[in-house]
Amino acid sequence: MNRVKTWVLIAALGGLFVLLGELLFHGTGGLAIGLLFGFGFNLAMYWFSDRIAIKTSRSKPVTESEAPQLYRIVRELTNAKGMPMPRIYISAMAQPNAFATGRNPEHAAVAVTQGLLQIVDERELRAVLSHELSHVYNHDILIGSIAAGIAMSITFLVRFAFFFGGGRDSRSNPIGPFAMVAAWILAPLAAMVIQLAVTRSREYQADESGAYLSHDPEALASALRKIEAVSRRVPAPASVGPAEAHLFIVNPLTGRNVQFRSLFSTHPPTEARIARLEHIASELGRPFPAAPSQPLGN
Repeated sequence: MNRVKTWVLIAALGGLFVLLGELLFHGTGGLAIGLLFGFGFNLAMYWFSDRIAIKTSRSKPVTESEAPQLYRIVRELTNAKGMPMPRIYISAMAQPNAFATGRNPEHAAVAVTQGLLQIVDERELRAVLSHELSHVYNHDILIGSIAAGIAMSITFLVRFAFFFGGGRDSRSNPIGPFAMVAAWILAPLAAMVIQLAVTRSREYQADESGAYLSHDPEALASALRKIEAVSRRVPAPASVGPAEAHLFIVNPLTGRNVQFRSLFSTHPPTEARIARLEHIASELGRPFPAAPSQPLGN
């Protein structure tokens, strides 16, 4: 199902570029411009989304001798799912967080921040990694990357048309200058709604898949509580922006003073995620919540 979603999004995004090219630039030339933008954007997102996320989060690759516990947990979880071993990174970010990226399980990367390693115990770290590996296994990393880029790409195309003649002459532009202004405002908002719907649903899905993979939903709930609480006090670096926020287990922009944060968040409310994990714990017959334990303190 996630592979179907991926190709539907890719096809829809390409079609959207072609349609906007026709409306904003008019004629065969507009179709060609839209198709070119759509093809180039999809290709870039497919091949480079992992590198972009790793660079913006300031993540560095680590060897097994440098992070033996991290490698051991990831290897146990990937063996349990029959997945190839992903590349493993540690980010210097003080904010506790984690993310997975890559176009498929064979080209995946998992990263945790130094801040995360400071506050979680081994059970919680295992649960967080189960969540991130579930994103990889569910093939939804690319879905989120494409969805996150829709708003940015539509905004760019609309504004490109506006500044280069798309809205100046209503005789050559069938939608007219007033419609251009409306497109300037409404197109990015519509794209954002699509992005949020996709990214929020996949966070719930990864929580559920990760809870069953680790057999420890209460540990994931405990980790989410800790990450959410500390992230409100420790903001992410400026290099991490809205285009990358959907990749992380908790929205890294939580600590920034942004109005209407919950309305435009790429993640569902942490309280709602914990409530779902409580339900999974009851299905598994496990007590909830788990007794706290000592953090790793790496």
